[in-house]
Amino acid sequence: MGRLFLGMDGGGSHARARLADGAGRRLGEGCAGPANVGNDPDGAMTAFEAAAKMAFTTSGLAMFDRADVVAVIGAAGAANPETAARLSNAPFGFGRLRVVTDAEIALEGAFGGGDGGVVIVGTGSQAYGRLGDRRIRFGGWGSALSDGGSGAVIGRNAARRTLEAHEGLAASSPMTAMLFDRLGGSAMALSAFGKAARPTDWAVLAPVVFDHADAGDPVAAAIVATAVAEIEALIARLAAEGVDRIALMGGLASSYLPRLSPRLTNLVAEPAGDALDGALSLARRDANA
Repeated sequence: MGRLFLGMDGGGSHARARLADGAGRRLGEGCAGPANVGNDPDGAMTAFEAAAKMAFTTSGLAMFDRADVVAVIGAAGAANPETAARLSNAPFGFGRLRVVTDAEIALEGAFGGGDGGVVIVGTGSQAYGRLGDRRIRFGGWGSALSDGGSGAVIGRNAARRTLEAHEGLAASSPMTAMLFDRLGGSAMALSAFGKAARPTDWAVLAPVVFDHADAGDPVAAAIVATAVAEIEALIARLAAEGVDRIALMGGLASSYLPRLSPRLTNLVAEPAGDALDGALSLARRDANA
């Protein structure tokens, strides 16, 4: 069969893998659990291995010699050179492996080798752009201090408003009532959830907030309005640096696209492909180098 190419993408919610042949045909795909290498290197390595194994299995190539595979991993947290090196040295068994950030493969998937920018919005959020040899980054520093508009920030804000509504410190709504029951039905239970929650745990609440906002829930609508403004700020910041085409990518992109201000419409571009397409593109480029 010859050389194969494997692209992998890992973030706060999941790891994904896509296997392709030299002609670009997709052979198999896989997915696994959270894979933020910056927050949990060991867990990320386990998730990437599980996603890769699934991609080989679904392609019918479970016994394929990995020494004939060129792989690229795009991982959240890989901007740290030490963290990226640790992942690069993991015993995956690939003939060639390069580790880059998840933003890099998203940008490659959206625009190939051309200039442009992406705003990635899922569990976290980040703006990333390319102008020639220059790379531009805003956000993506973790939900404690950054990642405005992300699923983690939206979910945490919704849980906070739920607790405030329960205590009579802010207005209640159908969303806060539903989340109060979902998160345990008491202030003590909400507090325990908040102390133990990871970004992924907060992010699973984000679709609930968007759904309630669409249904006219005033508390959900206020949270979403703040989140939209944060994503628009990332788009505008890339534009201020000279990036004139920007793709929204990630699990929450479709929730934001219809909510963006008309003044930004001319900047928003349809991505040519997804992050896994970008990882495979980089893998083929490595093989030809």
